[in-house]
Amino acid sequence: MSAASPRAGLSRLCWIITWSAWIVLFVQQVLDAAMNGVPAVIWLGKLLPLLLFLPGMLRDRLRSYIWLCFVCLLYFIALVERLFAIPGSALAIVGMLAVVSLFCAAMLYVRWRSRELNAGSAPPA
Repeated sequence: MSAASPRAGLSRLCWIITWSAWIVLFVQQVLDAAMNGVPAVIWLGKLLPLLLFLPGMLRDRLRSYIWLCFVCLLYFIALVERLFAIPGSALAIVGMLAVVSLFCAAMLYVRWRSRELNAGSAPPA
């Protein structure tokens, strides 16, 4: 068993959690916009930031995951405001869980995946 093996498992787990949380957050934003009957411009503002990083995430570009973490903070702020405005909103609670999971998992994925990539490209000692 190699030393990089456990790290590969951790990065794979974080990758799965990141994608799951991204999908949940995206669906939550769609449902929130649909239930509130917002205009198309607001739909675009809610969904475009998540969609911008999709091509890079599909190509496993770590920089896309890093920028996604920054964008998650904007969703976090909006969801905190929503939770203060409507404390019992199940949709806002789901969104908050998704955005926190997305941020943590993406951050850890970048950390562990970059170590994997660096270990693979390092010359043997």
